[in-house]
Amino acid sequence: MKIMSVVGARPNFMKIAPFIRALDTHRRQTSAACIEHLLVHTGQHYDERMSRSFFEDLQIPRPDIDLGVGSGSHAEQVGSTMIAFEKVVREQRPDWVIVVGDVNATCACSITAKKEHLKLAHIEAGLRSFDLDMPEEINRMVTDRLSDLLCTTDTIASQNLRHEGVPDERIKMVGNIMIDTLEAQREKAAALSIDEIIAANRINQDSAVRKNTPYALITMHRPSNVDQIEVLAPILEFLLGEVCADTPLLWPIHPRTEKQLKSCNLWAKAMSHPNCILLSPLGYRQMLRLNMDASLMLTDSGGLQEECCVLGTPCLTLRWNTERPVTLREHGGAGVLVGNAVDSLRREYRQLRQQTRTPQRPPLWDGHTAQRIVAELIQAG
Repeated sequence: MKIMSVVGARPNFMKIAPFIRALDTHRRQTSAACIEHLLVHTGQHYDERMSRSFFEDLQIPRPDIDLGVGSGSHAEQVGSTMIAFEKVVREQRPDWVIVVGDVNATCACSITAKKEHLKLAHIEAGLRSFDLDMPEEINRMVTDRLSDLLCTTDTIASQNLRHEGVPDERIKMVGNIMIDTLEAQREKAAALSIDEIIAANRINQDSAVRKNTPYALITMHRPSNVDQIEVLAPILEFLLGEVCADTPLLWPIHPRTEKQLKSCNLWAKAMSHPNCILLSPLGYRQMLRLNMDASLMLTDSGGLQEECCVLGTPCLTLRWNTERPVTLREHGGAGVLVGNAVDSLRREYRQLRQQTRTPQRPPLWDGHTAQRIVAELIQAG
């Protein structure tokens, strides 16, 4: 059996690493030398600083094939990926193509695989925000419609697929593969020094040094939050005027966010605040370490919503909807949807900053999801 896994952007790395390890373990334990695995990196998003440490921290082998698609509009990325990936699958003829998450590469490679009559498995199937303005939602819907094996994270995701008419035999609730990576990296992350992470990555050298004081943590990169000054400026004002008045704020800054702050003439304001500690993009292990001790997380990242749920970090989700409702407080998680309007953000912030850390673990979020996926693939043949 030849299995071809596809990654396209940094979040995919955390999801494919446990799968590769589980596949290697299966081959060693069963002497299944007949299972061949190829890793394809489309290069949809590639920033050397943001990506190299992920390969190193997560011990992902370098890709067997790098398509080098690069940036561009959604149509450009999908089209370029389909053209490049078609050549790869025609040459390699894998039995299964494995795609993860919801990036453009996921959608593009799914379409190409099915046009080439290959079996397709989707890890993280069934997630729905029900917001068609999100390009990721389109990617998820297309990929799930085409997939032969749909590996879901939770009962809500499985039910979404049933409502869409997917037969039960194609739906396999296996748990959350992101938590496999968290559990595999938890001990190494805990050994890192928070102050050393800050010292090695801080951008504004005049900001306050944390020195073992409580802190809040923010990540923000979605266009809905950073691309318009009418949204970005009030959020920044709230962060600097209210959050930073209460506690130091650690902010690993995404390149898109940095670019927008600069273009909106807000960069200097963020840089000059003594309690706002701007950091360069962090590796997975460094970010996990910060999340483990944060008193509060503000984020628009889906993966961090999931980590906060398991770690118990109170989480203000800077979105009006989420494809991961299991991470929200009403479903037992640690997160609250606050959107990007400051009134809503302020109200929930005041409530959530008093909340104690309460870890929650949805069913099968146990660190063994990848093994279950490999078992389903072997059974499917």
